Parts: sequence; structure tokens; C-alpha cells
Amino acid sequence: MKKRGPIIGISGLVLVIVSLLIIVSVFPTSSFTDGDFYAPSMFEGMFNQISEKISITPGGLGYYSYSAKSYDIPLLWGVQILDYRDGDNLSISISNIYGDDYGVFPQDGPIIFEMLEITTSDTLNFEIQNHGSRMVDVVVMISEDPDNSNGLSNPNSPFMNKILPLAISGILLILGIIVLIVGIVLYFIDWKNIQNNKRNF
Repeated sequence: MKKRGPIIGISGLVLVIVSLLIIVSVFPTSSFTDGDFYAPSMFEGMFNQISEKISITPGGLGYYSYSAKSYDIPLLWGVQILDYRDGDNLSISISNIYGDDYGVFPQDGPIIFEMLEITTSDTLNFEIQNHGSRMVDVVVMISEDPDNSNGLSNPNSPFMNKILPLAISGILLILGIIVLIVGIVLYFIDWKNIQNNKRNF
């Protein structure tokens, strides 16, 4: 029986395993199982400002303000729920000191990132409401003009040291799955041909 199917399939499986090992080396499983994954550490050097931990009771509000130093630039903001659990639910309302509304953003996952266009130097007020049933701790992250931030421009930044391996891992994972599927298909094609040949004899 031809062995091309199993050989190709095993090669694909090896690629998948290698990609998973890369992910585990960049993000140890304890970072997720222990609930201590901290986004600002991953994106270190990318943010102009990171808030202290903000504790918000069920139904309560938390507040954070940021004064933008530039204008006509994109502003990236994010909110992470520390020690996230199913059922945690926030809404983030953003306005400026003049009462202009930048929108309300729902959050039902551990982290949210959104982009705003800042046309003038402005002070942004973040009003974070906790719609869940337990107290949550959150951090707010702000980056002005993130494309030119130190986190992206410095090849040795913690952010780049994680993104490049993850990109390689993603490519290997996709390639591995494709190769694995091809191997399985070839195996069944060869097996079917052998069965047909046996019937002919």
C-alpha cells in the first residue's frame, strides 16, 4: 500500500504540534489558567498611559480621564477585565469635557479595543458601568497614534517579541492543517484504489 498519505498526514501533524509549542512558549498555559493574563504586559511600550486598577461594584460606575496631547490622529483605547469570568458585562461610555459623545461600547469579554479619531486636543472621560453580578477590576489602556508607538517601531519590544512568533505559529498551524487534510484524503484515495484492484483480481 502506498505510504504517501500517512507520510504527508504525519508531516501536517508535526507542523500543527510545532505551532502549538510556539504558542505555549510565548504564552505559558499558566498565564491563562491562573487568571493572571495582563494585557498591558503583552503590549508593553505601545500605550501612552495605563490606568491603575479600577474596582467597580455590580451596577456601579468607574471613571477614568485621559487628556490627548495630539490631534488629527487615531487614538487606540482598551479596557481589560482582570480575572474575567463568564457573565461579566460592562458598557463604556466616552465623552469629552464639553459633553460631546464619542459613543457607548458594550463589553462582554475579557478585553475590548476600539479606535477613535481625535480631531482636536481633548480630554476624554471614560464612564464604565458594571452590568454583571459581581465586583470586577478593570484597567484602561490608551495609545495615541499606535502605528508609530514604541511597541511597534522597536523590534526588541515585548509586543514585537510576541507578535512575530505568533504570526509564524499561525502560518504553521494553517499549513499543518491543510497538509494533514491532504494526507488523509490521499490515504483514503489510495486505500479505495487498492480495494478496487483486489476486486478486479
